[in-house]
Amino acid sequence: MSATRFAPIHNYRDLIVWQKAMTLAVRAYAIAGQLPRSELYGLSSQIRRAAVSVPANIAEGHGRLHRAEYRHHAGIANGSVTELETEVVPAERLGYVSGTEVAAFLEASAEVGKMLNRLVRVLGRAPLAPNP
Repeated sequence: MSATRFAPIHNYRDLIVWQKAMTLAVRAYAIAGQLPRSELYGLSSQIRRAAVSVPANIAEGHGRLHRAEYRHHAGIANGSVTELETEVVPAERLGYVSGTEVAAFLEASAEVGKMLNRLVRVLGRAPLAPNP
């Protein structure tokens, strides 16, 4: 059995969960862009805000000095994932976005959510190396 090598984490941009959250945000913006103009200040705005909140909270948490703060922000990011899912589903039900596109989006969001759940668990029990 070979040992798995992990790339060193120098900053939040090195975190795979942050990278996947950024990709999810871009996908969410694409979905929001398909909504009608009448949703500009409603559903479209909410989708965009929740989408950016996910990687932003991961980054902010990583930049905090204490593990508990990092864990708190990872939890907020996870909440934003579920909020985002809840905002994308009505876009499909209203006929603004295809079911296929939403299914793929929900699959990607579930992956980010699972990664955040693991991060929250790990931050709750293991010491965190200080940021360089």
